[in-house]
Amino acid sequence: MGRKEDNIRKAQTIIHKPRYIRNIGTVAHIDHGKTTLSDSLIAGAGMMSEELAGRQLMLDYDEQEQARGITINAAIASMVHEFEGEQYLINLIDTPGHVDFGGDVTRAMRAIDGAILVVDAVEGVMPQTETVIRQALKERVRPVLFINKVDRLINELRIGPEQMQQRFLRIISEVNRRITEMLPDDLGKEWRVQVEDGSVAFGSALYKWAISVPLMQSSGITFKDIYGYHEEEKLGELSKIAPLHKTVLNMVILHLPDPYAGQKLRIPVIWKGPPDSDLGEAMIGVDENGPVAFVITKIIMDPHAGEVATGRLFSGTIRRGQKLWVVGMPNPERVQTVSMVVGPDRISVEEITAGNVVACVGLKTVVAGSTVATDEDAIPFEQIVHYSEPVVTVAIEAKHTKDLPRLVEVLRTIAKADPSIQMEIDQETGEHLMSGMGELHLEITQYRIVHEHSVDIMASDPIVVYRESVQGGGGPFEGKSPNRHNRFYLEVEPLPTQVMEALQKGEIPSNQRIKDPKGLSRTLVELGMNKKEVRNVVWIQNNNIFLDVTKGIQYLHETIELCKEAFIEAMNRGPLAAEKCMGVRVRLVDAKLHEDSIHRGPAQVIPAARSAIYGAMCEAGRILLEPKQKVVLNLPQDVMGSAIAELQSRRGLIEDISQERDQVVITSKTPVAEMFGFATAIRSATQGRVLWSYENAGLVKIPQELQGEVVGQIRSRKGLKPEPYDATYYAA
Repeated sequence: MGRKEDNIRKAQTIIHKPRYIRNIGTVAHIDHGKTTLSDSLIAGAGMMSEELAGRQLMLDYDEQEQARGITINAAIASMVHEFEGEQYLINLIDTPGHVDFGGDVTRAMRAIDGAILVVDAVEGVMPQTETVIRQALKERVRPVLFINKVDRLINELRIGPEQMQQRFLRIISEVNRRITEMLPDDLGKEWRVQVEDGSVAFGSALYKWAISVPLMQSSGITFKDIYGYHEEEKLGELSKIAPLHKTVLNMVILHLPDPYAGQKLRIPVIWKGPPDSDLGEAMIGVDENGPVAFVITKIIMDPHAGEVATGRLFSGTIRRGQKLWVVGMPNPERVQTVSMVVGPDRISVEEITAGNVVACVGLKTVVAGSTVATDEDAIPFEQIVHYSEPVVTVAIEAKHTKDLPRLVEVLRTIAKADPSIQMEIDQETGEHLMSGMGELHLEITQYRIVHEHSVDIMASDPIVVYRESVQGGGGPFEGKSPNRHNRFYLEVEPLPTQVMEALQKGEIPSNQRIKDPKGLSRTLVELGMNKKEVRNVVWIQNNNIFLDVTKGIQYLHETIELCKEAFIEAMNRGPLAAEKCMGVRVRLVDAKLHEDSIHRGPAQVIPAARSAIYGAMCEAGRILLEPKQKVVLNLPQDVMGSAIAELQSRRGLIEDISQERDQVVITSKTPVAEMFGFATAIRSATQGRVLWSYENAGLVKIPQELQGEVVGQIRSRKGLKPEPYDATYYAA
């Protein structure tokens, strides 16, 4: 029996022992070496050839990943590792580092209890490193630190042992600062990574060696020895004395929680049901005999099996043939197959118990983020909130009319598998609008539609996604119904900053029925809103709030649902450029309604309330918000001038310039609209001597002098009159 088959056989016995399971992920900035590390760990555990590890990139099995040399999908692999005479099953998820695929990272966090944070020894903590730490800690996923590419410090930068240790200390203290900032005090102290206890390891994923204090103590190896091995080019020997997989997997088993410890801490954060209920107790206790609670974190499209739903099983046992409910769906569904996942392979088993990462076929209505349970009325897990919204859109259509029904089906499947992609149909043009996190995200998705789903498409050039808001207060503005029998008076003003932040982080749920009005009122008052007005929040849409502050108006309780519909319409299509609105507080302050319900139907109420919202927004001063990106350039000092000129020509605002030896790091905020073609331009401006990365930096008000021109372009593109209407139009 080969080592791989032996490993699979062992894994099948450990899946029933949560104490010996670790569900972990690799997280890092792009190109810091996550996939190479994952490969070397899998090879060390005997799941692939050691010679190919670090070069084969087993978990980058998508052909686009191999062609571009980056990770696009969060890939899963299971391996068995022996530590102190016991066998442990390690379920590893290798996540993407590119900012466009941050949604995959967020969803992967729901499935794991611990993470290996990989930091490049040369580049240090980068913007995306900070983002992934934040994503992990929000889900209460405990990190350990692996400082990678130490060989580059020795071979390329010729740094001595003392300087190297200073560099390591700086990286460790930066990581710890972020851990303590983002967690409650007691947990922050406990989760700090430390060299002394072995929760930090140093090494080279490519050359398959790593050291930590426990390994140095047991093997007697020192940093000086590492220099010796590098100078004598005996890296093969070094990888035998200090094998990467042993050092890192020992660190994982010692410092990262098993499902018992992980779920006890995580369930109260990611599930808001009563902890003393049957389901709450089963999840906190990882009870294999309890009700099923399974969260889908990824949907893989398999050409033979169809949709494969993978995720984390928090309680209960999933068996082949079992009927389960996708919470929120009308009918139960039957599980056709249950499997463990090893990279591109799935190993079928009859059943899998709580505490494992599971793959199922047969759950047709799930989307990434769904809760699957034994009970149809189970309380679902908290929504998986992504840190950034889609910022770029393309309009796509089928090249051949016969493919149109197939395209609709494919787009539905893609939106299920990747909720960071948003699909809409433009009602005017009939085009399918696909919005994503960036140019690359949309490029890859288009590639998948053509090559994986075999539908030929035509796509427009990328268009930037803008948002509308208001800069002051407006109203009360009167909106009259077409029959003149009903009048609505509404006010608008911007939402307080703290409320806006809570909405964006998902702390206040949006676009769904308000389940706990009292709890919501308490939260809004704490965030600075008026106690009287928050008693009656009617609806929250796209980070905008609709409040009914009227008193004793006859028939309003029958009409408020239609006012809500008007609010949703207005927030989905603002009065300035027909873009979605955000950060607007809308108050219904008065209404005069006809006593006969036949005169206050949808055709009368919705246009009246919508006109009142639009008119009040005109009075308040409409503003357009554009998405910005934080761009970090790492380059030699002699090309700094041309790089700054390139950023400034794109309306980039330079926020920081720091220097280390002859390398300069420039941090700027640049509008997404100006970033198209940036990769080629910055390479030619710096003769290709630049490393650059970016992360989304939210939405910022567009400069006043540009607003008119941009609004005109958006409106013309949408087939609207270039000039937006003013308040008098809505008062008519």
